[in-house]
Amino acid sequence: MSDINIFCFGFGQVAKNFINKIKSENYKFNLSITSTSKTCKKNINGFNYANYFFNNESYDENLVKKLKDADYILVSVPPKNGIDLVIKNFSKTINNCKAKWITYLSATSVYGDHNGNWVNEESITKPTSPNGIARLTAEESWLSVGTDKNFPIQIFRLSGIYSNKSNVLVRLKSGKTNLINKKKKFFSRIHVEDIADILFKSLSSFKSGEIYNISDDKPASSEEVKLYGIKLLNINKPKRVEIKDIESEMLKNFYKDSKKVSNKKMKSFFNYKLKFPTYVEGLNYIKDNFI
Repeated sequence: MSDINIFCFGFGQVAKNFINKIKSENYKFNLSITSTSKTCKKNINGFNYANYFFNNESYDENLVKKLKDADYILVSVPPKNGIDLVIKNFSKTINNCKAKWITYLSATSVYGDHNGNWVNEESITKPTSPNGIARLTAEESWLSVGTDKNFPIQIFRLSGIYSNKSNVLVRLKSGKTNLINKKKKFFSRIHVEDIADILFKSLSSFKSGEIYNISDDKPASSEEVKLYGIKLLNINKPKRVEIKDIESEMLKNFYKDSKKVSNKKMKSFFNYKLKFPTYVEGLNYIKDNFI
């Protein structure tokens, strides 16, 4: 099999885990990515790839040819000031490229507040935060690209991401998290390795124009998750704070919304069994192997 060409707009934890998953499956591929650092050659776990400069003001023109030749395109660059920079700069190129798989990583913040009720891909989207509003606008832009043909786009709405390095156990140990006085505030989460595995599954199971919630099986309150982490670590509870006293505006916006995100469509279509079906399995694994 000849090498496939993969192009990643942005190369954060999701994209890196996705590439590591592809590499572990012994695929032969060429990788090009964008970042805000200068154009150069880079290496991840012994694999060489090309990094192209791209920020909200300019980009390296040399990335256009790589983009045109891409078989698979992953977009994990968030909107900037409400604008999707990939659509702004490359919609015409992408609309005419040879890619057979394009995935835009959105967020479940597009649903807004549903008073703790379940939401699925057919639910009303009524984002309350600037990030959620920008994400929904970006989704609409991606779905409108190439409307006259079968444009190969799928959208993954990601729940709160945690990983072996970035998680509530680390924050509890560092003393950088508090218990928030907000009852019955439900949110969903997903381990980054499950995201990578589902992205990999979608390379061979793809349906254009679809949206999927990527979340685990057990929505829970922030307090429930933190209390479980405190039990695992056998540490004292952090202080309780009121939402109005939270310094981070982004975190304040997070606590405005309450919803339980259904993953039924994702599990059914990709025939996927979660590696970490709830925060219990995820945090136990992290505690046993990384803490």
